[in-house]
Amino acid sequence: MDTTYYDHGTAAERWERARMFFDAKDYAASARVLSGLVDEVPEQTGPRLLLARAYYHSAQLRRAETELRVIVERDPVEHYARLMLGRTLQRQGRHEEAESHMRIASALAGDFERQG
Repeated sequence: MDTTYYDHGTAAERWERARMFFDAKDYAASARVLSGLVDEVPEQTGPRLLLARAYYHSAQLRRAETELRVIVERDPVEHYARLMLGRTLQRQGRHEEAESHMRIASALAGDFERQG
């Protein structure tokens, strides 16, 4: 398959293309654009988080988990990545493992009622 469309353009153009695919709910196409972008700028959280979300919504849960773990390892207080990691683990039936991430996400969001 020809991937030039997915890889064509500047990083900013590919970011916009990935977001358009994501907004159109074409998560697989969004992930194809984002995977190259993440390889190019691995230190940036935004593209990696959107890639994880695209994987999550296209039921590529192991891939989503991998990307989310990279984000959480780099930035343990990244609330949304924690929440998404918890949800990804839940969807895989790994509820016990998900619980700690869900508790941390709740605490980071200031939702202390869930803790009690």
